[in-house]
Amino acid sequence: MLRPVSAPFLRIRWRIFAFLFGFGFMAYVQQKSITVAADRIMPDLHLSQFQIGLLEQAFVVGYAFFQVPGGVFGQRVGARRAFVSIGLLAFFAMAATAIAPSVFAAQAVFVALLAAQLLLGIAQGAIFPVSAGVFSAWFPPSRWAFVQGLQTMGLQLGAAVTPPAVAALMIGLGWQSALFWISAPALLLIGGWAWYARNTPAAHPAMTTVELAEIGDHRTSAVDTSVGLARLGQVLANRNVLLIAISYLCMNYVFYLLSNWVFLYLIQERHFSVLESGFLAVAPPLAAAFGAGLGGIVTNALLPRFGNRWGYRLVPLCALPTAGSLLFAAVHAANAYLAVAALAICYAAVELTEASYWGTAMAIGGGDTMAVSGFMNTGGNLGGIVGIPIVAYLSGHQEWNAAFFLGTGFAVVSALLWLLIDADRPVSAAR
Repeated sequence: MLRPVSAPFLRIRWRIFAFLFGFGFMAYVQQKSITVAADRIMPDLHLSQFQIGLLEQAFVVGYAFFQVPGGVFGQRVGARRAFVSIGLLAFFAMAATAIAPSVFAAQAVFVALLAAQLLLGIAQGAIFPVSAGVFSAWFPPSRWAFVQGLQTMGLQLGAAVTPPAVAALMIGLGWQSALFWISAPALLLIGGWAWYARNTPAAHPAMTTVELAEIGDHRTSAVDTSVGLARLGQVLANRNVLLIAISYLCMNYVFYLLSNWVFLYLIQERHFSVLESGFLAVAPPLAAAFGAGLGGIVTNALLPRFGNRWGYRLVPLCALPTAGSLLFAAVHAANAYLAVAALAICYAAVELTEASYWGTAMAIGGGDTMAVSGFMNTGGNLGGIVGIPIVAYLSGHQEWNAAFFLGTGFAVVSALLWLLIDADRPVSAAR
């Protein structure tokens, strides 16, 4: 029953947001740990750099192809059960990655690590589509870009914490223990969510009539729990859904280049030590976290003035070409620290656009936000599937510059596609 009293100072919706911020933070800690541990994994297990790329590829394949199934799963069972299920599965995958070398021998270890990374990708595939659905239900449309920007900030803070934390744990405990303990706090987060969360604002026992009125009655974002194959096909064939997925694919080549490969780039191309690289590798994701939060604020301010179409377009149209130019500048920087600075600003420019992508997915998705967001993120992770083996091959042959030049091209194409994306045309118009 709703309480007809004043809403608390910290609204229930912001407490729900805090959990989603935490899930995003832990997801990136889990995802990025193996890229930091790679410098120790390769000699210990006699793996090549290309094999490390295959481990990252296994994660991205599972992650990419379970975006839409994960979104549909979230729509059907609700966010509360979905996050408990995927959170526990992700923790199991991280534990399996840590213990695999103690259980298997020779080539079987590599196969086990591939399976564990694939499972981690499958488990995390639903996190952000389901998060988008929660935001659409718990926040008014005027705040969607803002909360998406803040959650993306959480992802990058997780990515920023990971290099120094894993590097320090590896030195003290070894890489296997480091991968296990860095993921252990996820269990507390899962338990708290299972106890406190609800699928809708009205279902929460602490919800008040005041806060419910603040959230508003935006019926187009009521979750469609009956989504089936026919409706799913109609949604995914929508022109705007396809365009935003392709644009997100191109942008994510740059994203994966920056998020997965900077640590090794600093060691191999700029000749920093492992520990120094661990701390320097913090700079790009910290800048990205700032960029994500700023992108949410700026986009949120643009929407009332320019409407959905141009309000969501303007930031990507400016930020993505800037990111491409900074990639070009980074590889030509004579000073290694200037290269780190250029990569950090580039990453911030890329993450400025996240609020536009996810806010547009929510605007055009409506009741199918989880499915639409999942499809967009499938496109985004295809950027990783395409990019990871390319970067692994080029970097393994000391051709880092070519990998960065490709990123410049992808960034420009991603920006141009925004001229065709119209956030004023929701998929519900196709019903």
